[in-house]
Amino acid sequence: MYFAPISLATKYNYLDDKFQAAYKWLAETDLNNTPAGSYPICEGVTANVQEYTTFPASEGSFETHDKFFDIQYVISGKEQFGVCKRDGLVLKEDHPENDLKFYEEPAMSGTVLLLPGDMIVVAPEDAHKPRCAAGEPEFVRKVVVKVKV
Repeated sequence: MYFAPISLATKYNYLDDKFQAAYKWLAETDLNNTPAGSYPICEGVTANVQEYTTFPASEGSFETHDKFFDIQYVISGKEQFGVCKRDGLVLKEDHPENDLKFYEEPAMSGTVLLLPGDMIVVAPEDAHKPRCAAGEPEFVRKVVVKVKV
């Protein structure tokens, strides 16, 4: 599954070599026993294994990246993952050194429930709000694979 308007369906190739390398790494790596940290996969693709406790959605912010796609894959735990279009959002913070922008809460957005084994591909045109609690806060292990545009 990926989330995108039809106008972007042909802009990116979600099956090009970098994406294939990311999917292969996710499928073949023993993620339950891979420590938190950063793992280079190939040129322009890095996996970041993260551990955190989810929090109420009201405490998070939508974010975007200009130079990278995110492939977010849940190893264990669950989270509500906020999604909306980037267009029209009001910028709150810009951290160009980290390719990260945060936005004011939009009037309308949606969420996807990510369970263990689920992934979502987030393009630069997408805004997303990760780490949101699905019910009560809980511990999550997740991989965020950064794929260079």
